Amino acid sequence: MESALNILLEYIDTVFFLFSVVLFVMFCFMGYFSTKNSIHYRNKNSFGDLSKVMASPLAPGITIIAPAYNEGLTIVENVRSLLSLKYVNYEVMVVNDGSKDDTLEKLINAYDLMEIEKEIDPDWKSKPIRGIYKSRQRPFSKLTIIDKENGGKSDALNAGMQLSQNRYVGCIDVDCLLMPDALLHVVKSFFQRSKKRVIAVGGVIRVANSCQISGGTLEEIRLPKNWLAKFQLLEYTRSFILGRMAWGRIDSLLIISGAFGFFDREIAMAVGGYDTNTVGEDMEIIFKMRRYMHEKREAYTVEYIPDSLCWTEVPESASVLVNQRDRWARGNLETLYKHRDMFFNSKYGRLGLVSYPYWFFYEWLAPLMEFFGFFTIILFWYLGILNWDFFIALTAMVYMFSVMFSFYAILWDVYTYNQYSKTKDILTLMFCAMVEPIVFHPLVVCASVRGNLTKLFRKKRGWGPQVRKGFAKAA
Repeated sequence: MESALNILLEYIDTVFFLFSVVLFVMFCFMGYFSTKNSIHYRNKNSFGDLSKVMASPLAPGITIIAPAYNEGLTIVENVRSLLSLKYVNYEVMVVNDGSKDDTLEKLINAYDLMEIEKEIDPDWKSKPIRGIYKSRQRPFSKLTIIDKENGGKSDALNAGMQLSQNRYVGCIDVDCLLMPDALLHVVKSFFQRSKKRVIAVGGVIRVANSCQISGGTLEEIRLPKNWLAKFQLLEYTRSFILGRMAWGRIDSLLIISGAFGFFDREIAMAVGGYDTNTVGEDMEIIFKMRRYMHEKREAYTVEYIPDSLCWTEVPESASVLVNQRDRWARGNLETLYKHRDMFFNSKYGRLGLVSYPYWFFYEWLAPLMEFFGFFTIILFWYLGILNWDFFIALTAMVYMFSVMFSFYAILWDVYTYNQYSKTKDILTLMFCAMVEPIVFHPLVVCASVRGNLTKLFRKKRGWGPQVRKGFAKAA
């Protein structure tokens, strides 16, 4: 009996050790590829005048689709910000997804809207459209308002995608702040490839909490005052500047943030648009579009822009954060299960052999292993069979690697984009990196486990309440 127990313990130790080593190796490669990709991007974009794209009447058309649900407090200012982008040929399409407040009334009054007639495909899947509005004022000619019955974010995006007539569509959150030259970078990304068709473009999402914003313009970049927001800023920096840059380098990016994603409308429509049966629609549509292009055997790619073009507000309360991460976990599980035939499937190249397994083992399995591993350690300690030397060595190794990787993300961001140049801000982020594995990461792990359990046993659907405080106004 004792011999069998020793064998079991050695097996568990080996599994956790190998799992950690594999993750360390993958993160090292991630750091290398992201660095190489960032340098390549900076060199490639160190010349050229984007303003010529803006002024050209031949610039391709883009429709920005922004779903809105009960956004009456900020909708007018948010739309005004979208109408001020530096681009000549674009449309702002706000989809009022059955708001129960005065969102539509405020838009009608602020932009002098009138209802128009427009042909709608009855076979396209989305909730019924109640009305389409355009402004009587020439300065607001780029604005289109779609009023429809409530169907959720994915359904609203699908309605906008179907009604758009431009070659490209951008799907954003209505309360996100886009930089004035954002569309110029997006258009350039769609056309900078000669041998591959660019089917989607994504970018970095920056944290706007505590930043000063006036009239839809970012006046001053500030480090968030809220500590929970600080931890998320660090997390976003690590994820967007290193993680997604690395996946973009090897052309294996499997997710584009729903807050800032642009698509080739033809391909997006061909795969049926967004899946309304998942809360991870931003990840799921990339899976579908990539599969579609692979099966057609056409050369394609998904581009990623590391420039700071989109700023958003992150949760500042633990309850809202847990709801958000619960939703992310459910969306991740839904997408992985739906496309499970890609797992180690050489038919899909690097996507099936590298990207999907990474998402399966790290994004889905790792939080579960951490959570249940914690209780396993307590059980082993109680039974007196915990190998203290191995436990302390492995824990120290994981902690130090995590802190060093975060340090590298912070310093690389300072070197490349220098959003937070004050020494105090950099030291604060480094302090966050040292305490994050103890304070913030366990909260994220618990939220991920809760998301998986609610999806598996309660079949929970929907987004849940997402409370925002609003951007800080410039003095």
